[in-house]
Amino acid sequence: MRPEPRQAERGAALLTVLMLVAVIAVIAAGALERLTLTTRLAANAAAGQAAEGYARAAETLALTRVDTLLGQGRSRVTLAGGWSGRPFGLPLPGGGVAVARITDGGNCFNLNSLVSSGEAGTYTSYGPAREQFARLMRLIGIAPHLAEQVAAGAADWIDTDADQQANGGEDATYLSLATPYRTGGTLMADRSELRAVAGVTPDLFRQLQPWICTLPRAEATRINVDTLLPEQAPLLAMQYPDSMPVDLARQLLLRRPPQGWADIGAFQNQANQAGVVAGLNSTGPLAVTTSWFALTIDVTVPGAERHERALVDANRLPAQLVSRQWGEGT
Repeated sequence: MRPEPRQAERGAALLTVLMLVAVIAVIAAGALERLTLTTRLAANAAAGQAAEGYARAAETLALTRVDTLLGQGRSRVTLAGGWSGRPFGLPLPGGGVAVARITDGGNCFNLNSLVSSGEAGTYTSYGPAREQFARLMRLIGIAPHLAEQVAAGAADWIDTDADQQANGGEDATYLSLATPYRTGGTLMADRSELRAVAGVTPDLFRQLQPWICTLPRAEATRINVDTLLPEQAPLLAMQYPDSMPVDLARQLLLRRPPQGWADIGAFQNQANQAGVVAGLNSTGPLAVTTSWFALTIDVTVPGAERHERALVDANRLPAQLVSRQWGEGT
């Protein structure tokens, strides 16, 4: 027997209602998922903004510490007081923390010193700096031929002319690669740019990274013998062509007076007593003061982390932050 028409209608209506309920449930689930995602994104954005704000506060505190370190007419910067690398923190609400560290930012080889500046923003390769960079690389165990190639290539990368040096490389060298690109033609903004120079492999860059920096000037950084650490001895030895072995440089730094050398003359006298023949005077690339400071900041708040590496210019007071970089790899 066929069902009564009214019973068939009731069955169809029930099926329709069930289908509507299912569709509405799917729509509601999708809306709830989007709402949850939006809420999380908003919370992450708020946490990120808070972390950035706390990092800026840590920057301000660090700049104040640099001003204090250089203030009151001090003519020297030494390791006295244990300020270098000492973490100082900002207690944050909600269980977060911001930790900052200051170190001497000039105890490194400035890659931008490989050129000298000219008129209208032009840069020309500077031979003495190339030789010093190659010497530094040899001192840390890089093969001489590779050291010459990297030093020349880095100078060609920065200079604004198209004259390729021996072992160097201008645009033609890089345009012939499978993935072509051009040289920078200006000062490097970050030491990571060295990775683009011909001959610089990832392993070589990791080996060089602790020794190099990119100060925003085409001039050699003045190594502070009163803040240089014994493990940084190659940076001192590179100042003396073939006359100061790394071991001797390390021994000089280990025998440094507790309050540092009073001036470069005092350091040079001790170096001469140790058998170092070549001398540097107070106008040379060594100093007992610091004009650049490196700043690292790590911020952790619920829902976000921020890592910063910054450069502080202390050539004039008050000190100024001239660059900052964010990211896990800083």
